[in-house]
Amino acid sequence: MPAPSASTPSSGPIKVGLGLYRDSLTPENFRFAAQAGATHIVAHLTNYFAGRNPSLSRGADLDGWGDCSGDVLWDYELMAGLVTDLRAEGLELAALENFSPRFWSDILLDGPDKARQLEDMKRLIRDAGRAGVPCIGYNFSIAGVWGWTRDRYARGGALSVGFDAAAIDPDAPIPDGVVWNMRYRPARPGAEPVAVSHEELWDRLAGFLTEVVPVAAEAGVRLAAHPDDPPADSLRGTARLVNDPGKYDRLLGIVDHPANAVELCLGSIQEMPTGDVYDRVRSLARRGAIGYIHFRNVRGKVPRYYETFIDDGDIDMAEIVRILRDEGFDGVMVPDHTPELDCGAPWHAGMAYALGYMRALVNNAETLGPSWSAAA
Repeated sequence: MPAPSASTPSSGPIKVGLGLYRDSLTPENFRFAAQAGATHIVAHLTNYFAGRNPSLSRGADLDGWGDCSGDVLWDYELMAGLVTDLRAEGLELAALENFSPRFWSDILLDGPDKARQLEDMKRLIRDAGRAGVPCIGYNFSIAGVWGWTRDRYARGGALSVGFDAAAIDPDAPIPDGVVWNMRYRPARPGAEPVAVSHEELWDRLAGFLTEVVPVAAEAGVRLAAHPDDPPADSLRGTARLVNDPGKYDRLLGIVDHPANAVELCLGSIQEMPTGDVYDRVRSLARRGAIGYIHFRNVRGKVPRYYETFIDDGDIDMAEIVRILRDEGFDGVMVPDHTPELDCGAPWHAGMAYALGYMRALVNNAETLGPSWSAAA
């Protein structure tokens, strides 16, 4: 267990939210979130699974998540409507998560349509600010989330996800017309496989942030970068970006402004072969750089790990909450994905368990105050 965190005043209570995929953005799930104690929603407007079951039982991701080639740029009306619908159920929108690959494929790939896509992204960000969207999470990645398997890895044989580099071909090429594990256009016969070096990827990120962070700052929107998951050095012939905790410092240094922030995924940080998750959380929270948090737990590290219930992994989640409280973090935590329980509503049961545990940690931290750290 890590040493107890230092005791300094908190600026306010940490908020607990729930992430919902596009097909799950329904009044019934909004009420479920409120009943389970969530006050905020992180919404995914990209329809990754295109009518397929988004639960963990759908199988591995090796064949891709779906087709986004018909996606239309999100506009003010869509985003403002979501904010209004959530408020009608007593909830607030904490963030949108992940741009559709259709919107920024050539930004990621340095393709011929990059300039137009950058202008589209600026328009999306301006509309998001007008609509009341405070944050947009993104993952600047070519291969995206790929290589997971789904099996009964969690406590009691609960269905969860894992990664084992020895069980896949990490160099399997990305099919033409695919980025971030989704098809954004038809394949072109005979196209060369995508290959991107580390410096090329960082150069592309720097160009993106230099263009859009000033727009986000003016619009009142924070852009929050997710670390790599899996946090391998490379995957499918392409470099990974934030696969070491210290690389967040490099990313934040590209444009030093509060609008350039991090989407802190605790599981991804813990999966990394180097670094310390507690030190990184403390550093980022003290810096005020956290847009919002994926509150999930894991066992193991690259090249082999699996996801657990939040009280059953390698991270002391109570200590994470103590650190966040002591550093004055008053933003939103969401459970992200979580193991599913064997019952009639596996996803809902898993999320309800996670939300209840998170609320208990936050309530204890706020009630007990600094003396809890001193007694730990």
